[in-house]
Amino acid sequence: MARNRSSSSSSWRLWSFINPAYYLRRPKRLALLFIAFVCISLFFWDRQTLLQDHQLEVSKLSEEVTRLQDLLEELKNAQGVSGAKISHTKKDVLDDPIDIQRREKVKDAMVHAWTSYEKYAWGQDELKPQSKNGEDSFGGLGATLIDSLDTLYIMGLDDQFQRAREWVANSLDFNKNYDASVFETTIRVVGGLLSAYDLSGDKIFLEKARDIADRLFPAWNTPSGIPYNFINLAHGNAHNPGWTGGDSILADSGTEQLEFIALSQRTGDPKYQQKVENVITELNKTFPADGLLPIYINPDRGTTSYSTITFGAMGDSFYEYLLKVWIQGNKTAAVKHYRDMWEISMKGLSSLVRRSTPSSFTYICEKTGSSLTDKMDELACFAPGMLALGSTGYGPDDSKKFLSLAEELAWTCYNFYQSTPTKLAGENYFFRAGQDMSVGTSWNILRPETVESLFYLWRLTGNKTYQEWGWNIFQAFEKNSRTESGYVGLKDVNSGIKDNKMQSFFLAETLKYLYLLFSPSTVIPLDEWVFNTEAHPLRIVTRLGQQEQSGAKEDGQTRPFIKLRARKEGQFGHG
Repeated sequence: MARNRSSSSSSWRLWSFINPAYYLRRPKRLALLFIAFVCISLFFWDRQTLLQDHQLEVSKLSEEVTRLQDLLEELKNAQGVSGAKISHTKKDVLDDPIDIQRREKVKDAMVHAWTSYEKYAWGQDELKPQSKNGEDSFGGLGATLIDSLDTLYIMGLDDQFQRAREWVANSLDFNKNYDASVFETTIRVVGGLLSAYDLSGDKIFLEKARDIADRLFPAWNTPSGIPYNFINLAHGNAHNPGWTGGDSILADSGTEQLEFIALSQRTGDPKYQQKVENVITELNKTFPADGLLPIYINPDRGTTSYSTITFGAMGDSFYEYLLKVWIQGNKTAAVKHYRDMWEISMKGLSSLVRRSTPSSFTYICEKTGSSLTDKMDELACFAPGMLALGSTGYGPDDSKKFLSLAEELAWTCYNFYQSTPTKLAGENYFFRAGQDMSVGTSWNILRPETVESLFYLWRLTGNKTYQEWGWNIFQAFEKNSRTESGYVGLKDVNSGIKDNKMQSFFLAETLKYLYLLFSPSTVIPLDEWVFNTEAHPLRIVTRLGQQEQSGAKEDGQTRPFIKLRARKEGQFGHG
């Protein structure tokens, strides 16, 4: 009975607590209940809001991760072109089995050349394979090592690249009491380091490129801004060689634009670009109607001196860079004057074109005053590639005309090789009526210009004939120039007598262009990269003109002067 009364009493009390009348008679307890209700409501509302905010934040983070993944993939496409990081093929690109085999043969040649350099000349400028030692032909700047960095990277030779990178980081020293060629140091060292930076993203290469560029910089401190061609790397004293009569050389003064513009873009310091572009501004003031400049320029007045006009030694790469700076800047209005000057020069080049008899080989003469010389350097065999590369910027008729000229000149250059017993080209050729061509200076120093042009023509036309010609040239190098400790040039392409030097450009240019000749066009695509005259690829970066820069302000902020991404809109049908 007691238990029943207790249970009934408890039920009554519980009911009283949930009966509204109970609280109406007790206002303090009603207030407490209200406060408790509000607190509990606020607690659950706050938790729900936090949950919604959390879900929103997670959604935003997920979108950001996706965006960064897309950006990373884009950067890989723009910068990554090698080894495990570079895919040599894409799903829509077929890799010919013969190309794969030949590419591996070229890679084996690079491994042989590099291993020999590592063994006998590590850190020195160039290897002497016959005597198995090195020499510092460029002041001890490790020219072969730096020249080879991007070739190693592109070929996927990662261990070799890393060892070279460590040498650059820990041993490369530019404080040399040595009179360096501004031209050679720029194209090999500045260009090689910038290319390694663009490919790998490793800032040590950019830091070193800036260091050597700062040491070269005083060479442009002349009355006209046309640089002196030699400078002491330790003391900054600049001068020209005595054999030019104090003049600067055209190619040596007009072949630093790609590298120094790229350096300004990568560092954000405009001084490098300003110095080298002032050279073009100065030359443009008196640019002749045919666009052909003699090879000597007075650095005080900024005017040319009476001397030879040539697309060979001392003239060649000036014309090459007029085209390539236009490409480097993504062909915008800011760089249109380079293209304009180049097109004028190509009209001048056309005026120097002749054809031999009886075989009708097309060649480019040299000119002194009003007199023509029927001589063509192997160095001028860069011209077919340049013409093919520039043909895409013309209208249909001119494009076809200049591409046809490029193909004719390439045939001549290929026959520079095929016409000798060793199937390797001499340094220059003379053309005489009824006798076609004959070798003049008969050495071969492993030059790359002909295979460079074959590479461009294959990329731009898809004609596999150019691959066959390149393979024949490679086999001639293997037969005549390969030794147990590297590759050497020939003192005479007729007798095959060997010299004792492995030129750094053999690794930087000749083997790289041969490797790319047998690689898919997605490896270093021509709509994303431009090669300097030492075959170092630099990323194409869109340049804005003054009006575009002034219009680039938005919401009180200024957009970057340089659009730091490789362009995607290709202009090349086969690039």
